[in-house]
Amino acid sequence: MQDDDRAIRNLVASYCHAIAEKDDKAWADTWAEDAEWVLLGQTVRGREAIFAHYKRLVSGVRWVVQLATDGIIELQGERASGRWQVLEFLQGAGGAGGQNIARYRDGYVRCSDGRWRFERRELFVTFFGPADLNDPKRG
Repeated sequence: MQDDDRAIRNLVASYCHAIAEKDDKAWADTWAEDAEWVLLGQTVRGREAIFAHYKRLVSGVRWVVQLATDGIIELQGERASGRWQVLEFLQGAGGAGGQNIARYRDGYVRCSDGRWRFERRELFVTFFGPADLNDPKRG
């Protein structure tokens, strides 16, 4: 069970690192084929559709750093659930900064290759708005 807990924590960390490193392949690989992503009032189903939606969301962003903390994982055989606090900082293409304070409620599934992936992620936003992350070179 400790190995499963660690694998799921690594999954969440891999998701965050893939966002920051703009590693689209690694980000997409965190999702099960028939996964569901619920955020910003929309539900997207299937890895390919989720990836396309993600690409639209980050298309106007220079960089994003997402931190997931205080993870609570509950294992149930080949499935698990988790809760995470999320703090995200970003900078848009024009240089203006933003921040997101939110919570993720997750469902995980062990896939046929033995790896844990997201079966469902739902984002609950506490705050999304400006942050003082303006590019110092721009004045």
